[in-house]
Amino acid sequence: MTTVRKAGERGKTMMGWLQSWHTFSFGNYYDSKQMGFRSLRVINDDIFGPGGGFPTHPHEDMEIITVVLDGALRHGDSLGHQQALTTDEVQRMSAGTGIRHSEFNASKAEPVHLLQIWIEPDEMGVKPAYDQKVFAAKDRIGKLVRVAGRDGTQKDGALQIHQDADLYLSVLKPGTELRHALRKGRAAWVHIATGEATINGQELQAGDAIAIEGEPEITVAGDTGQVLVFDLA
Repeated sequence: MTTVRKAGERGKTMMGWLQSWHTFSFGNYYDSKQMGFRSLRVINDDIFGPGGGFPTHPHEDMEIITVVLDGALRHGDSLGHQQALTTDEVQRMSAGTGIRHSEFNASKAEPVHLLQIWIEPDEMGVKPAYDQKVFAAKDRIGKLVRVAGRDGTQKDGALQIHQDADLYLSVLKPGTELRHALRKGRAAWVHIATGEATINGQELQAGDAIAIEGEPEITVAGDTGQVLVFDLA
């Protein structure tokens, strides 16, 4: 079974420096039918204007993953990290018992486009943690690269999160069809970050997403763009 979530149906926040589209209920956008998918709770598709961003604010008991699609994001947190996040990197925070952080566009001239993802943890009250790792865009071309999962670095160098969920990134390549098997009982959420793609026969555009349940595999095809594949318990 597949269910498509169209980009134009998402919630929106527009305020000065920020343009944000919410796949699931977030902030002032509430839809009782869009409260997440399995452990996936938030996908915010954000554009920060030059120099714009969120000052220091708290999070608790959430696994937060940030993927920059264009530009660079400047990050600071209560664990002492001060660094920029680029399109060749993925960031993960385990908020646990509490973490405070800020995030700003690193440029005073150009916007930054990013996805911020929240995954509900399967363990509350863990020690807060932060990690940032290079997964170069050139190495994602024509393949699905796992960038986050519960077993983390022990398996393939992916960032470790406190949930039985895997996140794969891909930059699509003309003439290539990608396949990902789903184990029994698992489901997938596929988000089209940029460009367009055909997922299990459904033609989708940037900002669209599709939920896949009860099917043995995911197929991904397209000539341009970037996709995120969530494999969820």
